[in-house]
Amino acid sequence: MTRFLLPFLGLLVFQSCAQKPWYGDLNFEGKFPSKLSEVSGMEVIDGETWVIEDNGNKDILYRVGAKANLIQQLKVKDAKNQDWEDLASDNNGNLYIGDFGNNANQREDLCIYKVPNPSKEKGDKIQAETIRFSYPEQKKFPPKDKNLLFDCEAFFHHNSTLYLITKNRAHPYTGKALLYSIPDTPGKHKAKLIGEFTSCTERAFCSITGAAISPSGEKVVLLGSGYIWLFTDFPQGDFTKGKMEQIDVLHRTQQESICFKDENTLLIADEQSKTKGRNLYSYSLKD
Repeated sequence: MTRFLLPFLGLLVFQSCAQKPWYGDLNFEGKFPSKLSEVSGMEVIDGETWVIEDNGNKDILYRVGAKANLIQQLKVKDAKNQDWEDLASDNNGNLYIGDFGNNANQREDLCIYKVPNPSKEKGDKIQAETIRFSYPEQKKFPPKDKNLLFDCEAFFHHNSTLYLITKNRAHPYTGKALLYSIPDTPGKHKAKLIGEFTSCTERAFCSITGAAISPSGEKVVLLGSGYIWLFTDFPQGDFTKGKMEQIDVLHRTQQESICFKDENTLLIADEQSKTKGRNLYSYSLKD
């Protein structure tokens, strides 16, 4: 009896191990190369997908293919990756690199780098201009635990303005995010507080890690580690005043990057965490 039972059990184990990975409602598109284990920002320009990595990584823009394969690298001149956290673009193809990661809420050198359309760059380097900014509401560096609201990993561009959404690191955790705006021109600016909203109250999943606006300008999405917040029907300049839908994608990984591929298709990337992540996904919004 035993000699028949053991092969049967072995077959069950094999079938279990051979099951396809579970990605919830996300569609798996491909796996980033090992050198891109911490993709923190992503943007599509002229049909090409560009990504960056965050703190501790190189001052480089990477172009990747539809399956997350590495195609091109551009060294960003006059820029330093203190903590690059997101990418945005304007209608002229300029790309904006958000160097505003601020985990401890103690940075006083927050900035955004502006580079010309990387899809038109013929060499292996690209020149950056610097947009420096500060939050007028932050008086201490760092502030008290309850006021740790000045980290940022998410922004987008619309009508000559950059919109920043902060990441909540307060204790106790409230899920509150602040919405700021600054001009898209190089120089030094004071960010303008426009509004705020509360995502949800689970620290592990509700902190905002990415943002994007659709090509039409009629949809804004924010990303958490397993959630998407979709805003529609909002007035000019403050999407938090519009209709908000919270979408559970049923997949819990360190999701850090989101962008629109087209009006109804999102691209999402997660970072490597132990044996999970380092993947490129797509997600279709309902019409």
